[in-house]
Amino acid sequence: MNAESVKQSIVLGKTSLGIELGSTRIKAVLIDEHQEPVASGSHTWENQLADGLWTYSLEDIWSGLQDSYQNLKKDVFQKFGVKLTKIGAMGFSAMMHGYMAFDKENQLLVPFRTWRNSNTAAAEKELTKLFNYNIPQRWSIAHLYQAILNQEAHVETIHYFTTLAGYVHWQLTGEKVLGIGDASGMFPIDPAVKNYDQRMITAFDKQTAKHNYSWQLQDILPKVLVAGEPAGLLTEAGAKLLDPTGDLIAGMPLCPPEGDAGTGMTATNSVAKRTGNVSAGTSVFAMIVLEKELKKVHPELDLVTTPAGDLVAMVHANNCSSDINAWVKLFEEFIKVCGFELSTEKLYELLFNQALQGDKECGGLLSYGYFSGENITHIPEGRPLFVRTPDSRFNLANFMRVHLFTAFGALNIGMKILVEEEQVQIDKVLGHGGIFKTEGVAQKVLAAAINTPVSLMETAGEGGAWGIALLADYLGYAKENQSLATYLEQQVFAGEAGSELAPDPEDTAGFEQFAQRYKEGLPIEEAAAAYLNQ
Repeated sequence: MNAESVKQSIVLGKTSLGIELGSTRIKAVLIDEHQEPVASGSHTWENQLADGLWTYSLEDIWSGLQDSYQNLKKDVFQKFGVKLTKIGAMGFSAMMHGYMAFDKENQLLVPFRTWRNSNTAAAEKELTKLFNYNIPQRWSIAHLYQAILNQEAHVETIHYFTTLAGYVHWQLTGEKVLGIGDASGMFPIDPAVKNYDQRMITAFDKQTAKHNYSWQLQDILPKVLVAGEPAGLLTEAGAKLLDPTGDLIAGMPLCPPEGDAGTGMTATNSVAKRTGNVSAGTSVFAMIVLEKELKKVHPELDLVTTPAGDLVAMVHANNCSSDINAWVKLFEEFIKVCGFELSTEKLYELLFNQALQGDKECGGLLSYGYFSGENITHIPEGRPLFVRTPDSRFNLANFMRVHLFTAFGALNIGMKILVEEEQVQIDKVLGHGGIFKTEGVAQKVLAAAINTPVSLMETAGEGGAWGIALLADYLGYAKENQSLATYLEQQVFAGEAGSELAPDPEDTAGFEQFAQRYKEGLPIEEAAAAYLNQ
């Protein structure tokens, strides 16, 4: 990367910006015209449990976005000595699903209900039966229907509802639109027409007609757009909202707002059929692009789409790395008490590498990193739990190994259904997310968990923010009728194979032993939730 040429790209606005609002971090990535990340900024945040529901406040959303962007500006100035004012294209992505409902004055009717909430079991059951299509609890339509079942007063005055990414995009552009991948986590998509499934919309309206609401479902949903379609321009008010200093010039095009699943597929070149990716963070999900529809409805499998609208089977587990992070913080505290200094990055590296020294099946240890409920294992409320018997082989290596294994425990259950029951063919799986930063550890565990070779690319750590920056950059290539898959294959990832690890047969056998223990021990997790009330 030539610093002077990058500087000129920034000055001339030959850049694309992607900002993703993840569960614990808001990250901004600026790329040049060669799709290379040149600067970044981030802001850490946490959801709050308010009145029994997980949420983020509007104030936290905007202060976090502004801080992330200001940190990006600082990074640009420190590296290249120029002020960031002009950007070629921009895109926003965020955690999928959830529920943000607004009235006709554009006021939020109830606090943002995130994907993490598992209070929509009744809605999930009724809608899955009504549509003959799996509707997971975290989907936006499940949240809406649960509010109807609960007879919540705000439902009558809904004028619009959307996802977090859709909300941010709307505030910055005035456009009530959503990328098809994110939209597919609100309501089922018909891949033939790349829009909401009209049969199911009609069924929903008939089901709710007795309430005599002033709206019909189609009227309050965002408009669906596929990757490459224009999604509006940054308004003057939007520019000042994102950058209160007034430096940012308005008028740049925005790509359709997407969900973190879609940006993960983009960031790992996994939008073509028979490819897949695993995104691991607070939650973990595998996205496998299908050649055809599944044979039957599986509650463990979601059907969503790529940003281009192709059908994807999604295995989503609510919990992944949160419990690991909590234990690492405990070890970090111990190190400080001892009077030593060690960077957090180095501590993760040391602890993760210890996991490779453990017994293949974790020495009889058992852990559930359930900070929230887990739909795949039918656990409505989560409690982080570590269990051992007196004769378990309790040492640091096995302790770290079992926490990495359990991070992919629920995912393992869903992937078995996809591969063994539905016989879905997968040519390659790419992993991304912070858990993969320590070389060869989480990648090796994941390969054992899904019994499939797993590849990482050098850009895997950039994650979804880079993915949405690429989707913003793709706006220019889509004008030339280049498909998203072709753009990624030829323009972004040409010649980059990544580092692949095949599953070790002994690791796979060890994971199978652990997985059996994991399933048999679920009543312990249920009991913990029952007795340890929040």
